[in-house]
Formats: sequence, structure tokens, C-alpha cells
Amino acid sequence: MTPEDEMWAAVTPEASRRMLAAAVDSFAELGYHGTSTRHIAAAAGMSAGALYVHYRTKADLLFRIAERVHASVLAALEDALDGVDGRPERVRALMYAFARWHARHHRAARVIQNELGALEPPHAVEIAALRRRVRALLHDEVQAGAAAGVFDVADVPGTSRALASLAIDVCRWYRPDGPRTPDEIGALCAHLALRMLASGPAD
Repeated sequence: MTPEDEMWAAVTPEASRRMLAAAVDSFAELGYHGTSTRHIAAAAGMSAGALYVHYRTKADLLFRIAERVHASVLAALEDALDGVDGRPERVRALMYAFARWHARHHRAARVIQNELGALEPPHAVEIAALRRRVRALLHDEVQAGAAAGVFDVADVPGTSRALASLAIDVCRWYRPDGPRTPDEIGALCAHLALRMLASGPAD
């Protein structure tokens, strides 16, 4: 099972899962506005009318993808922090998981980064709340480290955004046939993050 398949594995019934996966592929290939519901249904191996059995509209499909993507990355970050002590160690764990996730799920993540503006207003509000929870995890760790004198940070919000951007941007350039694995990318971003935060040499 590929990382992308893993992300949709909890979606039931199976036809709904196939529709989500097909929509990600279609949006990645043609863009949200360039994709028709007929194209998505065909990619899923179903009739055009079958889509509406599981999703109200194409916009609903995009929302369900965005919802699942953000829930997945949030769970990965929360799991990464579980049982980890020490301010540098917690930031390292967060950044490793954040960047690795964006490499492993680069296709779905890239679709969401490119197509967020197409979400309907009520859906955009819900996804924005999830995004704030993701950003807060990193912000709070940087803030706690700065308050404890472990990190040399003059601008906590700005630094936190820069660290998040470092991890998120992985989805834009990562390629499975590239020179680095998701684990290697995670380790590199974690190392760079500590370099950015430390007043002296980082491990």
C-alpha cells in the first residue's frame, strides 16, 4: 500500500475511497477548475452519476480531501510529540514528521496547497481551523523553547511560519525518484530547524 493509499484507507465505503483517490489524481493533473465530475468518475471506474451517491458536488469532494489531508498531518504531528521530552527534541520530532509527511503525501498535499482557494466559504472556515491547530503545535513549541532560553528567537510567530513553510514546501518539489527519501528529507528539515533556532551549533 502506498502512502497515499494509506491516507484514504479509513474512508468507507470502498466506492467513496476510490472517488477521493481519483479526485486527487484528477486535480493534480488538471487542476480543480479544469476537472469535471465526469473525469473523476471515469478515473474511479464508475459512471458519472455514481459520484453523486457519495458526494454532493465536486466542491464537496475537494473539502473531504482537504479535511482528510489536514487530519492526517495533525495526527502525524501529535504522534511525533508523544513521549518526547526536551525543547530541541520536540521541535526536531515535529519538523521531522512534518517534512516527512509532506514528502510521503506530496501529491495530495500539493493539490490542497494549490486549490485551497476553491473551497466554498463554510468549508474554508473548517479547514482554516484545522490549519490553525497544525500551526499552533509548532508555534507553541518554539515559544516554549524561547521562553525557557533554549532557543534564540526574536520573532516567534515569524520564525514558526518560516519553519512550517520549510516543511510544507517539500510537497512542491519532492519527487519519488529524486535523490532523497522522505526519511532523509525529514531529518534534513529537522536539522535546519534547530540551526535556525539555536544561538550556538545545533546537534
